[in-house]
This record gives sequence, C-alpha cells and structure tokens, in this order.
Amino acid sequence: MSDTLIAGDDILVRICDVVKNYVSGAETLRILRGLSFELRRGETVAVTGRSGSGKSTLLNILGGLDRSDSGTVTVGGMELNSLPEGALASYRKNQVGFIFQFHYLLKDFTALENVMLPAYIAGMKKKEALDRAGMLLQDLGLDDRKGHYPSQLSGGERQRVAVARSLVNDPDLVLADEPTGNLDPDNSAVVAELLYGSARKWGKTLVVVTHDAKVAARAETRYTLTAGQFVDGPV
Repeated sequence: MSDTLIAGDDILVRICDVVKNYVSGAETLRILRGLSFELRRGETVAVTGRSGSGKSTLLNILGGLDRSDSGTVTVGGMELNSLPEGALASYRKNQVGFIFQFHYLLKDFTALENVMLPAYIAGMKKKEALDRAGMLLQDLGLDDRKGHYPSQLSGGERQRVAVARSLVNDPDLVLADEPTGNLDPDNSAVVAELLYGSARKWGKTLVVVTHDAKVAARAETRYTLTAGQFVDGPV
C-alpha cells in the first residue's frame, strides 16, 4: 500500500463526512449525506438498505469508480479524492477487488484465463498469474472446472470464478455488490460461504452490499444505510 500508511495502523478505510449528490435536470439528488465510518484490516462488513439508499454509490466511491463531492475517503493512507486519474486507475487495478451481481466473465476465455487476466494485465508474469489463478480456483472448489468456458459453468460456478478473479491481484479491499443476487438460495449460500471464507483466509477487508439477510448475517459487522446515512450504527 501507500508509503504514507502509518506504521501499526489497524484501520484500512476511513471515510469522513462524505457527501455525494447527483444532478438530474433541475433536481439535485442527495445520495450520501455526511457519511463517516472506519473499517479495520481483515474486517468483513455487510451493508443493507432499500434500493436508492446509496449502497452502490458507497461501493463506487470506495473502489475509486466515483469521487465524493466533499469529505475524505482514505484507503491504506491514500486519500482517494486527491489522487490524479492515473494513480486512481492504479489503485483500482492493484488494491481493490470487485465482485458484481453479474459475473462479467469473458465468454471466449476459460475460467482459468478469466481469473489470471487481471494479474497478467497488471504486469505479473504469465506463468505466475496462471499458477495463482489455478490456486484460487482450487481453493474455491473449481479445480476440475478451470478449463471450462463460462457457458459451460453453472450460475454458482461462474460467480465463484468471479470471486477468484477479485482476489488474483492480492488486493487489500474486496467490494461485492449484490454478489448472490442472481443465484438461487442453495447457490447463494455456497457463494456467500466461500466469499466470506476466502476473505478471512487471505486477510482481506470485505464490504458486501446485499438485500439478503442470510448473506449479511455472515459478516462480522453490519450496517443499514437509509437516506445516505447509517442507522443504528454497526451491529
């Protein structure tokens, strides 16, 4: 992480008084309203709330996909709002793993190739990237499926490949936006267990946005986001 990280600091993420608005015609939509919280290294966190409460916006800001209008967003000692675009792109590529509701696997690449590709693009040697991808797929119970294409995998298997892909660059922070939203209850439980288990095994800070109470219950810390603010604090 950044050289500015304070030695011995157990906090990976600090968000302070973050405000995010979107302008729609003559109307200004207030999405996040002075949000503040901290995440420890290795902590697993679930964020729930109604649609439109700001959950995905929060993930986008944490992941460097969007910037807040005001407030500070610090990850590993780096203040994201002050980073130039090149440094922000490097942060997204190397420090953050993303998992979305849809897997976004490349249909013409095998499971192994889909997982290794981000590492290879980031500069890892091809053999090292393939070895790491293979290890992660094995860890997620997909060793016998690594040569299969997305169309040959079940929905649960595709999402497990997406979990492996999010970890291949060894990020400090993993962000999952409704990662089980397209799955049936059985596959949802399997993917959630593997997602949380992998985060804990590899010491990743994990933030999961979900509508599923069972998925949220697996996290160490849970927040409810309402009208751009956390209500009732962490539980």
